Amino acid sequence: MRKRGHHRRTGTRPAAGPRTNVLALVAPLRAGPHDVVVQEFVTAAIAEAGARDHALLLLTAEEGPAALRRAVSSSVADGVVVMDVEAADPRVAVLHGLGRPAVLIGVPDRPRGLGCLDLDFAAAGALCLGHLANLGHRHVALIGSPPSVYRRGTSSATRLVRGFTAEAERRGIRSTTLAWSNSHWRTLRGLDTLFSRHPDVTGLVVHNETALPSVLSALTRRGLRVPEDVSLVAVGPDSLTAHHPLELTTVAIPARRIGALAVETVIGQLDGATEPGIRLLAPKLAARTSTAPPPPALSPHR
Repeated sequence: MRKRGHHRRTGTRPAAGPRTNVLALVAPLRAGPHDVVVQEFVTAAIAEAGARDHALLLLTAEEGPAALRRAVSSSVADGVVVMDVEAADPRVAVLHGLGRPAVLIGVPDRPRGLGCLDLDFAAAGALCLGHLANLGHRHVALIGSPPSVYRRGTSSATRLVRGFTAEAERRGIRSTTLAWSNSHWRTLRGLDTLFSRHPDVTGLVVHNETALPSVLSALTRRGLRVPEDVSLVAVGPDSLTAHHPLELTTVAIPARRIGALAVETVIGQLDGATEPGIRLLAPKLAARTSTAPPPPALSPHR
């Protein structure tokens, strides 16, 4: 685990009033490419809260800052865990004004002294690119989240792209970033376009577990073998990638660990044992059979 950027403590609970042993958990309700990650975050947070004799009040992100303000200002919740954090997240200002312990799962551009906890997605993007570059790949494409995720400025998605492209520039590797909707046929068309425009792409990084089966199907449809013709690294929870018949090289999103740590951290703030700061978990890459050196010549199917 890596710690970065400790800040002054701002999320203290007012001395007046007894603790309720209730934490508010703000989770996204919308369907999206990271549904499995969200479920694992929530499941782990509930289990950790129960183990520490706390209950969780579930709020949906769609209810907005007003619902968050009501839950905390009415003394229902002692502290808050917020998921699906965006770069310019409007909830940061609300949380800062409530004076209660809060942990964001994600890192906004201006956390303003609130606690933040997440995988180091920038380092994860760099790790994926570096693994493929070390194998000899000279042009790597990143298949990321749908465009709506980037328009919202979702922290994890934007940081992974930054790390991926920065590492490519540092190594002198060509890189291409792609974003499309999660429909199967859109993925097929997207990869057709990719290989038509960039026939020298020999490595793929997929940060979209919903689209991953369609990506593998599209490669098979084009007659491209993994890893003989194209190498592939998936970024996602191990619980999802483990079910693929192909043994995928992965950078795991430790959703369960982060969910439990978020609850542990906010309770630690309540007890005065933990100071707010930015804590990023170092990514780990598990190299399996979906990555290999690039082919000596490009496949005729491209």
